[in-house]
Amino acid sequence: MNITLTDKEKIRIMNSDDLYRIMQGILLREQRVDQDREHFWAVCLNRSNVIMNIELVSMGNVFSTGVLPMEVYSIPLQKRAVNLIFVHNHPSEDLTPSKEDKDVTDRLIQVGKFVDIPVLDHMIISDKDYYSFADSGVLSELEMSLKYVPAFIQKDKALKEQREAFTTATKVISKQSEKRGEKRKAEEMARMMKEKGYSVEEIVELTGLSKTAVGKIK
Repeated sequence: MNITLTDKEKIRIMNSDDLYRIMQGILLREQRVDQDREHFWAVCLNRSNVIMNIELVSMGNVFSTGVLPMEVYSIPLQKRAVNLIFVHNHPSEDLTPSKEDKDVTDRLIQVGKFVDIPVLDHMIISDKDYYSFADSGVLSELEMSLKYVPAFIQKDKALKEQREAFTTATKVISKQSEKRGEKRKAEEMARMMKEKGYSVEEIVELTGLSKTAVGKIK
């Protein structure tokens, strides 16, 4: 269900406080009817993080709300959202995220990566305060999770990392070989200069070798 917003509510979100002020008002409006049920909203943002749309995705009971990725991402994809923030309330007013809250967030983050709509935050709110996954650092931890990453993507990622590591190693070896080649050329040049009677100082200046290196050349 689309939430009707005033022009003043379609603001640019700079931090969690900005969005909480909007969502607090929406929560208070909706609680007039369903104050003992959890609500789950998807907040669509454009490239400048201005609110495009807020969708009430689902309502559950006093303990939880069932959230399916297909339902959550349906409207953001239609609206061509660039970024997403999820918000849900805890009627108990205990804002501590549950294991289920983290699990849902983890799953939605991975779906967001797949459809190229990053999740910027997931907020748990009451009419008095809020908890931010982003501010607490939990969002960053979940972004690294592999729990809901399909096996084929994990395999492709591992292969890509292996290829990148091989390419890096090859470049290092090539550079080392190049340096050894340059050193051999410099030593050969120094040997010829020695035979022609050049001074050590002249050889050092022209070859770039150290005095010690030049002294070792027979």
